[in-house]
Amino acid sequence: MKKNLSLLTLFLVFFAIACTNKPVQTTDGTSSKSKDLFVLFEEDPNQKAFFSDRKGVIGQNGMVASAHPEASKVGVEIMKMGGNAIDAAVATHFALAVVFPFAGNLGGGGFAVIRDKNGKAYTLDFREKAPLKANRDMYLDAKGDVIQGLSLLGHLASGVPGAVDGMVEIHKKFGKLSWEKVVQPAIDLAEKGVILTDREALGLNNNKQTFKKVNGENTPYFMNPENRDWVKGDVLIQKDLGKTLRIIQQKGRSGFYEGEVADLLVNEMKKGGGIISHEDLKKYHSAWREPIVADYKNYKIITMPPSSSGGVALVQLLRSVEQYPLRKWGFNSDSTVQVMIEAERRVYADRAKWMGDMDFVKVPMKELMSREYLKKRWSDFNFAKATDSKSIDGGTIPGYESNETTHYSVVDKEGNAVSITTTLNGGYGSKVVVSGGGFLMNNEMDDFSIKAGVPNMFGLLGNKANEIQPEKRMLSSMTPTIVEKDGKFLMAVGTPGGSTIITSVYQTILNVIEHGMTMQQAVNALKFHHQWLPDRTVYEANAFSEKTLNALKSRGYIIDAQKGTLGRMDCIMLRPDGTLEGASDPRADNTSVGY
Repeated sequence: MKKNLSLLTLFLVFFAIACTNKPVQTTDGTSSKSKDLFVLFEEDPNQKAFFSDRKGVIGQNGMVASAHPEASKVGVEIMKMGGNAIDAAVATHFALAVVFPFAGNLGGGGFAVIRDKNGKAYTLDFREKAPLKANRDMYLDAKGDVIQGLSLLGHLASGVPGAVDGMVEIHKKFGKLSWEKVVQPAIDLAEKGVILTDREALGLNNNKQTFKKVNGENTPYFMNPENRDWVKGDVLIQKDLGKTLRIIQQKGRSGFYEGEVADLLVNEMKKGGGIISHEDLKKYHSAWREPIVADYKNYKIITMPPSSSGGVALVQLLRSVEQYPLRKWGFNSDSTVQVMIEAERRVYADRAKWMGDMDFVKVPMKELMSREYLKKRWSDFNFAKATDSKSIDGGTIPGYESNETTHYSVVDKEGNAVSITTTLNGGYGSKVVVSGGGFLMNNEMDDFSIKAGVPNMFGLLGNKANEIQPEKRMLSSMTPTIVEKDGKFLMAVGTPGGSTIITSVYQTILNVIEHGMTMQQAVNALKFHHQWLPDRTVYEANAFSEKTLNALKSRGYIIDAQKGTLGRMDCIMLRPDGTLEGASDPRADNTSVGY
């Protein structure tokens, strides 16, 4: 009897495992194991594939995924009022400027990828520009050496902001609700206050001394009125920012680039040795660009052209590994990781050589993304050993000469989809708060190649194509992307993260397409990053098993565990049943809200 019971128990255990780990349908209809099965049968029982077990948010009519719960709620409320995804995106942007000062902004810029309900794609470049008084050597001393920190902290680090112009442009072209209605929620949040999260309180406290250093001891902005550290639950009221938003609400573009707010910005620049002028502000306009539309297998990738390097790089990365059976090899197996690292190594070398503002340099986009070119770039790959990055340079193309951030995704019930990444560059940008205006300025000038061969704050190298010139847009890694399957919207994807943006978007897309993950699982999945130079791969804790690590190291790969995390994804996917899955990153306060 005991023997029979044991056999019955064993049978029930295996039956329970089989039931709880049913195959899930991938986007191309093939079967893939679920997250639980993946973890259960990992060769290393201590190994984890995911940062957390957060579940995706499901919505019937619309979804907003952003860096802050209040901003996501604002976007959804706009859609409930009859607004479309573009209205919701604009409202979310202005709300983030209030509730997420770390990266949400009026004084920065970014990129928008839009797919309308009829399937037509658009991209808007509202990246900042170098001021008219900028010059190639403005951050170098008399010896030609880089003056440390000058392109990062303080007034001279700021480019001409594009964020407000960008929001005006996309609303003018696609919005349904009035401008007044989409800006109002941000005004309410600024004037009535926002309840600080743990993370926001910590960020403000950690930067208190830097704010004082840059803005002066008497600058009260972002200081607790009770002269103590901020704690979770405190209410942050921003009256100056509320006033600025009211002027933008009443006057649109001219409310920021002319008149009172422009005067405040220019006066602030003069006070701190910055060079942004009234003429810079009047001349600034965002640019509608031809979207990059490229196939990966039977998927369509819609993404951003330069002055973002992200779109070209993403297509290069995907097509470089297209030839390999990643699904068969498995998520973060040694072979999968090896070909992905080698693709990243070559693509970041190309980025350094070729990428810049298309209004100033000729960027060979089609050639860089062509399968013929990528095949040549791959010719020196060897499974037996790692390629030495010192032996890799940007590829040769006949006829050509070398020349902190936040993301949000919005989808509405009509099928309009928006993927937008915006930035101040570093956390809280240049730390300059425009006195009387209440908004932070960017430190985007550091994204230029301030001296050929000298890395920026993210360790990225640049060359002549990305040197400083007046009115030129600095190169970016932002990669807002929309993916189609069979002519229908499938995913809106994007993240902040400096140089790691491109690789995080790349891995998240492959996690869905190749590894059969849900959108949230793809976001939760542990990630890694390589960017050509420095020649090393960093990975999130537990991303690789001991077997994978040993295999890669035996082939000469330099691999280090990342102290922090990689990416802050905010993504949305259309599920086979027609519902939307919002997937926001558990690594921070990112939150999806649907209805």
